[in-house]
Amino acid sequence: MSSWWAAIHGYRHPVLDAALLDQANLMAHVMFGGLTHEPAIELARCLVDISPTGLDHVFFADSGSVSVEVALKMAIQFQRGRGRSSRTRIATLRGGYHGDTMGAMSVCDPIGGMHTMFTDALRAQVFLPRPPAGLDADLSTWINETDALLTGHCDEVAAIIIEPVLQGAGGMHIYPPASLTWLRHRSNELGILLIADEIATGFGRTGEMFAVNHAEIVPDIMCVGKALTGGYLTLAAVLCQPHVAVGIANSESGVLMHGPTFMANPLACAVAVANLDLLTASDWRSNVSRIGRALERGLAPATALNHVVDVRVLGAVGVIQVDRSVDMEVVTKTALAHGVWVRPFRDLIYTMPPYVCTDDDLTTICSGLVAAAGAMA
Repeated sequence: MSSWWAAIHGYRHPVLDAALLDQANLMAHVMFGGLTHEPAIELARCLVDISPTGLDHVFFADSGSVSVEVALKMAIQFQRGRGRSSRTRIATLRGGYHGDTMGAMSVCDPIGGMHTMFTDALRAQVFLPRPPAGLDADLSTWINETDALLTGHCDEVAAIIIEPVLQGAGGMHIYPPASLTWLRHRSNELGILLIADEIATGFGRTGEMFAVNHAEIVPDIMCVGKALTGGYLTLAAVLCQPHVAVGIANSESGVLMHGPTFMANPLACAVAVANLDLLTASDWRSNVSRIGRALERGLAPATALNHVVDVRVLGAVGVIQVDRSVDMEVVTKTALAHGVWVRPFRDLIYTMPPYVCTDDDLTTICSGLVAAAGAMA
């Protein structure tokens, strides 16, 4: 599970351990308001270098959920800076998941998501239809329905937020990159910002460094987290294009109205730099492809089970979907008996393994997942 998709280089990595300890011997923390420090500067440079061209501004946040909050605030402040103060709502795809804080919960799926008990307390957002499943699915009906909603609400929508290509905790739903291309084009026409939530999909997980690369688009704002520090410390970042920064500066505050105490924590930034150096110096693309092929082979036997409705793989993500809610006790115990720890949810038994997994590791993981699915028969 890579500790909820974060520990991409495994555990107790000597390079990451050393980065954390070396930074602790220098400085553990300093406020990031009016001050800066080398690890934050270096990390910002690293992120700009590997991100889609044009995402040149970086804001550090505490966690993935907080980075979504920041992105939403950026969008609203941008619209105010453009004289569009009525644009305060956010459009988002059904089936999505963007975090557990209040703003993030408001753009999670209001029906099938985990936050339904809070619906009455959340801002009512604009929910667009979920794109059909499959990388090459027909989008014609989806485009017509989505366009009608966006056109009808464009005077009140500040931004569209999406999990590109793979919706994670909302159901491991894989959908066509072409939908991102269309959303990029239409949002430009309507003056709506496009926010890519790459917290789960970033840093190679789907086979591209960032999932938006599958569609070769550049979002206005992009959130990253989870694997950013290799699973060592909580840290996230929000990147944006220059026109977004200018719009925020033109709002009445003149600055982004957000300032968490531990933003750009030096310990987290130092280990994040080391983590990204490890990733970019490796042949990560071939490695993720190798993992994907092993998952396709190893999970294929699950298709023979009558209660399995789908087996799907994207990059280093493997999913077995069953026709009922997962029996957590049965699945967990069976997987453990095969030497594998998994954390299933809803109707999904899935894996997002660390990139350091060997072929033997992957064989063990797949055997454990297939056995766990079989135990539910």
